[in-house]
Amino acid sequence: MPRSRELKFRAVTAFQRHVANPLTRRLPSQTLLETTGRTSGLPRPTPVGGRRVGREFWLVSEYGEKSHYIRNIQADPRVRVRIKGRWHTGTAHLLPEDDARARLKKLPRGNSAAVRALGTDLLTVRVDLAD
Repeated sequence: MPRSRELKFRAVTAFQRHVANPLTRRLPSQTLLETTGRTSGLPRPTPVGGRRVGREFWLVSEYGEKSHYIRNIQADPRVRVRIKGRWHTGTAHLLPEDDARARLKKLPRGNSAAVRALGTDLLTVRVDLAD
């Protein structure tokens, strides 16, 4: 990864990890993706933007396989998603063949703009919801 992209990644993820995520996780309307920590085995809630379409929930990761929640999905694809205050269980699927930029056009505008602006390695994720 070029140095400028690495610096951008470090700056953005530090801000998200220490400022934005702790605040937004507390908002009842915030959509959360809960994975299981690949090392700790503990629940790891991550604020995400995405959209439910039928029995699927779609999102785009800004940093692809560098994102901790993506690594957690690779270790255990069973997840929970909190949508409008209600938890749903499901199985996450990483879709590197999907056009993530085109997918962002179908997802909520505000989050999609941030992902496009800040992201460097976009990766589409589909969660098949059990309920």
